[in-house]
Amino acid sequence: MAEIIATTAHYIRQISPTILEGDDEWKYVYGVGSPVPASGIYRCTGCGDEITSNKGTKFPPQNHHQHKDLKADVLWQLIVRTQTKG
Repeated sequence: MAEIIATTAHYIRQISPTILEGDDEWKYVYGVGSPVPASGIYRCTGCGDEITSNKGTKFPPQNHHQHKDLKADVLWQLIVRTQTKG
């Protein structure tokens, strides 16, 4: 689980996306090798591990993220969107 400390908490802001802004990147899970829709922290729905990924890159290939339970799918869900420029 992503963590913060008291002195960095002010950098985190909870949002409520509107229909006009869209919230698709929060709704979906993304498979191995899929394009990253938004820069941020993603959590594997199969095991709970977290990664940081940048928009426009691809999620790690299967051989870079293995589960002890081979039946659990490697799927990534956005949990913290980060602000990046450039």
